[in-house]
Amino acid sequence: MLSGNVRDKHHQISIEGSIGVFDSGVGGLTVLREIARALPDEDCVYLGDTARLPYGNKSRGTVTKFALQNSAFLVSLGIKFLVIACNTAASAGLAEVKEHFDVPTTGVIKPEAKRAARVTKNKKVGVIGTRSTIASAAYERAIHEHDPGITVIAKPCPLFVPLAEEGWFDDEVTRMVAERYLTDLVGQDVDTLVLGCTHYPLLKKVIAETVGRDVALVDSAIPIAREVRETLGEMNLLRGNGRKRLLTYYVTDDPKIFTRVGESFLGFPLEDVRHVDIAI
Repeated sequence: MLSGNVRDKHHQISIEGSIGVFDSGVGGLTVLREIARALPDEDCVYLGDTARLPYGNKSRGTVTKFALQNSAFLVSLGIKFLVIACNTAASAGLAEVKEHFDVPTTGVIKPEAKRAARVTKNKKVGVIGTRSTIASAAYERAIHEHDPGITVIAKPCPLFVPLAEEGWFDDEVTRMVAERYLTDLVGQDVDTLVLGCTHYPLLKKVIAETVGRDVALVDSAIPIAREVRETLGEMNLLRGNGRKRLLTYYVTDDPKIFTRVGESFLGFPLEDVRHVDIAI
């Protein structure tokens, strides 16, 4: 059930033909930001499922259900491309979403894994993510598709998501948690670290300081933006230059916290953040 008439005449023209992006909370804004930079003439609509985060401590079946519900909402708006900007949802439900909806769809794991395989020099790659993402071994499989000789060392870092949602991007508590999580990875000589959750780039400064300058950090935002641009170009779905772009935001809980944290990260006001109830 939708909260409000999202297909009203005022918004329908702008939302239809948009790039749809969803995540469990503010983390997917890291992906939205890069898509907006790479495609400055494209409208984008973002859904943050803030009422049901975090996804990382939920079962695969539950996360897949959430992914299908989020996708159904965005598809109902008439989007032309769907980005699952949530590593947990992509690892659990990408195949099901592609099967259910006739909209070009991508997740964040494969582009990120491809980049990590290219970046590593000593073939030791660390992966951090939610418990669910790490348990799925999705990154190991994706990285080994490019180079089966790479050693992948994976570690769940569940507290990073609530820290990011609180906006504690550069905080002493965040530093303590990062030290606790990442010291072992540094000791195993990884030279590349995959930020396997779209919330984690929000904490990139602290993570980088913890692992040191010799470890390359890889996140999904730029590779995903590149893939969206290339795919839309191949399908002749890119919009022309010179038009005003619209960014529209929906959340499933109170918009106030999302707006505050999102504005702090993006550096510009989030106008017209709307509440929607998508639970069945």
